[in-house]
Amino acid sequence: MRLKGKTAVVTGASSGMGRDIAYYFAKEGANVVAVARRAERLKELVDQTKDFEGKVVAFSADITDSAKVNEMIDEAVNRFGKLDILVNNAGIMDDMSAVGDVKDEMYDKVFDVNVKSVVYSMRKAVKYFEEVGGGNIINIASIGGLYGGVAGAVYTASKHAVLGLTKNTAFMYALKNIRCNAICPGAIATEIASSEFMKNINMEGAKRTGIGLALNPRTGQGSEIAQVAVFLASDESSFVNGQCIAVDGGWRAY
Repeated sequence: MRLKGKTAVVTGASSGMGRDIAYYFAKEGANVVAVARRAERLKELVDQTKDFEGKVVAFSADITDSAKVNEMIDEAVNRFGKLDILVNNAGIMDDMSAVGDVKDEMYDKVFDVNVKSVVYSMRKAVKYFEEVGGGNIINIASIGGLYGGVAGAVYTASKHAVLGLTKNTAFMYALKNIRCNAICPGAIATEIASSEFMKNINMEGAKRTGIGLALNPRTGQGSEIAQVAVFLASDESSFVNGQCIAVDGGWRAY
């Protein structure tokens, strides 16, 4: 049990990578507050993990609401007596537009979910971690945060922002025993392609970003991201801090 006795909050836990991270955390002994908007999907996760060493509890919330984000951190502390790990996984895709075609509505929504919610949760968590003498933050970014041609301008900028937050937080709080790392997944089988802005994609942008898809050896599974998250959440990674780890099957090794 690599995470026995630990408590984690995982956002975007109703499907995809977030669900798998919550699932494997509980399997490894962690108590988990699983956060998402879709309460019925969270209930399914709770039912599927009921026999695990760790306990999963559902917390339905809009993570773009800073007050709700504060409540989700408080829920972990109140329910399990502490918080050790925060996983910021929730995210949405843009419509593949280059900057000249970016619409205000899309820009605001993608940054609300992909960046502001991460700031809200990290802000709340680090204050608690400072009080108790340490903690661990794992941000799910993207290889879109490492390169420029994986997605549209807004998604790309949002994931670059997450990596900046990760590195800054790791440095600023390193002397306070607070670690912060990011996982940068490549192409993973999730529901992100069904994000609202992907329903009407910018074809010119999609054509340009599609060039790199020919280099992708395969699509990964959420469980493969979850295993990296387990490592970063465990004491095995105690000296890993401020890192942005690409998990993409070698897609961008070219």
